[in-house]
Amino acid sequence: MESFFLLIFGGAVIGVLVAAPIGPVNLICIQRTLAYGSLNGFVSGLGGAVGDCVFATISAFGLTAISRLIEGYAMPLKLVGGILLIAYGIHNFRAQISDPRDGCPVKTKELGDSTLLAAVAGTFFLTITNPATLIGFAALFAGLGTISGGDADFASATTVVAGVFTGSALWWFAITTLTGTFHRHIDAKAMRRINHISGVIVTAFGLLVLCDLAFGFL
Repeated sequence: MESFFLLIFGGAVIGVLVAAPIGPVNLICIQRTLAYGSLNGFVSGLGGAVGDCVFATISAFGLTAISRLIEGYAMPLKLVGGILLIAYGIHNFRAQISDPRDGCPVKTKELGDSTLLAAVAGTFFLTITNPATLIGFAALFAGLGTISGGDADFASATTVVAGVFTGSALWWFAITTLTGTFHRHIDAKAMRRINHISGVIVTAFGLLVLCDLAFGFL
């Protein structure tokens, strides 16, 4: 039982460590929380959590063949990820802002409906197209194995992966809930500025990925 709690807690810590660094997915979740509300932002975060779980599963279960396959396709994955980031950044920068009416919080009017399914899919693909995350998980899992001092088996691997998803989901719940508390205090001008800033930063992340792909300076 003690080993179970150590593994689930260790997995949760790994989930937070992977999700917490400010990057494109964090910026997207914050922006979507401000534009559409906490539920949309949280669900966007869950897309990233599911992507993290894919890498966590590969690392925890030692799926070497899949790991090598992902590493072998690192270049096209980076290309797709970079293009997605640039497209989202430009789309976010150009998003139209509605005027608040009757005291309602300001909303972003995109070119299409912002469905929860689209929110999950978008952050999932952004996460899964970053092969570097797999390397990070491998290192963190190796450290967890050293701390727990146990032999890897199906049950322990499943427990750790569940912990990763729990930790990641808790992070997204916390950050979107905190951001959502400021939702009603943001007017159209501030929301437009937030969209522009986040759009520029996310686009810059995408350009950085493509530059790294072309010149290999990272």
